[in-house]
Formats: sequence, structure tokens, C-alpha cells
Amino acid sequence: MFALIRGAGDLASGIALRLWHSGFDVVMTDTEHPTTIRRTVAFSQAIVKGRTDVEDVSAQKAENVAHAVELLKRNILPVFIDPECKCRHELRPDIIIDAILAKRNLGTKITDAPIVIGVGPGFEAAVDCHAVIETMRGHTLGRAIYKGCALPNTNIPGLIGGFAGERVLRAPDDGIFIATRQIGDAVDAGDIVGYVGDKPMECTISGVLRGLLADGTKTHKGMKAGDVDPRGKKEYCYTVSDKALAIAGGVLEAILYLEYSHGREIIDGKRS
Repeated sequence: MFALIRGAGDLASGIALRLWHSGFDVVMTDTEHPTTIRRTVAFSQAIVKGRTDVEDVSAQKAENVAHAVELLKRNILPVFIDPECKCRHELRPDIIIDAILAKRNLGTKITDAPIVIGVGPGFEAAVDCHAVIETMRGHTLGRAIYKGCALPNTNIPGLIGGFAGERVLRAPDDGIFIATRQIGDAVDAGDIVGYVGDKPMECTISGVLRGLLADGTKTHKGMKAGDVDPRGKKEYCYTVSDKALAIAGGVLEAILYLEYSHGREIIDGKRS
């Protein structure tokens, strides 16, 4: 089966990785200038660098549909600059997964593909998609919802290592972010990891810098710009997170449930 994923950030990439390992053909789309924080585990970096790897899967920027098809034949995951997902009209995927995580629906419709899945709040199952996947950490993380909505966004990050909102670093001003540290660096509370103009962005807790905006990214004040992992495990910076894998498991369940429980007629296209 062929899945088209809107968004190529770290959670969307976790979904792509799990589907790819399960034998699906996967194509992703993102903006021309991705603002991904966890760049070391995001296929969006294929747009920035031309090519990138997430764990054992390679991705490459696709110039057009023919190029995407050729990349799939070479066992490379294609990533398009296509924020409106216009390529769906030519690609005609079996499955569309909206994993932009905008906390609202930016245009995905239940008629866009035989199976349409919305990730996180902003979607209503059986109205604008066939299933919604819960993204909030806690008891229901990764649950597939076939009627209704995910839990509303609280703007409070989930607990990791006993910390929630303190983990997130936010841009101190409008302007261009200049990084002074790198993902994977050990940091202490009070350390400066970057600047916007002359205003520093400081860590509020100690740990490992798990995510950081790319140097030169345009920001607005309060924008999420970094992530400190208090567990202090550098290796966690280079593998898909537990949250991403839980959400990906929910997506895979929803696809199988909708395909086999409801007898949907999906063409089984396998990578060659």
C-alpha cells in the first residue's frame, strides 16, 4: 500500500519509519523552510540538505512525481516541498496521513484518499478523516479514534524525566536564530544555546540538547526553538522517540482496521 504523509517533522517521521519497516511505500511533504526542532530524527532535513537518514532509512528531496517514483524503486523515501499536498492529485495514494501537528485542520478532507488519518487535535473522525490518533502523553497516547476527536491541546509538554514545560526552549524575540550549541551537547541550567539578535536563549534545566532550530531560522518571540532531555542520554537524540513510535503504532492499527475490518479496496503496491 502507498501512504502519503503531510508533514515530515520528528513525529511524522516516526510514523513514516514504522510504515516503511512494515512494507508500505511512503512519500512525505513539508514546507520549503522546515522549522523542525528534533532535526536528527526528521525526514524534513531532506528538503534542507537534499538527503538525510533517520535510523536505517534514507530519504531524498523529490523534484517531481516521476522522481519520487524512481526514488521508491531505489528504496529511498521521497520528500516533497508541497505544504498544500497538491501532489496527492497525481500520486493518488491509498492513504493520506495528516501529521503536520498544527493543532487544527489545514485542509485535509475525508475524500482525499480511501483512508485518511488525522494526527492529534484539530480533526474529527468520521467527519474530516476516517480515524484520529491521540498525541497527548498519558494513558491514551497512540490510541486510534474512529468517532470523535483527540484531546484538546493544552500547550503543556508531557513529562519526561520529571520535567514538562521546563524542557522546551523558546525564542526570546522576533528575528533570526543563531545557534551556539549543537544537538547532542550536554547542557546545564543557565547555559546559552543560541541568540535572536542580542537576546540569549537559555536552558532552564540540565540534560542533553535533544532538539534545536537550525542556525539562521527565522523566529517569532515565544516560538518553540529547542528541547532539553533531562534523562541525559545522548543516544536518544539520534533515534525516534517513544512518543513517535506510540503514535506510529496507532496509525498502523488504524490503517489495518479500516482496510481489513471494513473491506476497503486498496491496491497492494509493494516496493520493488
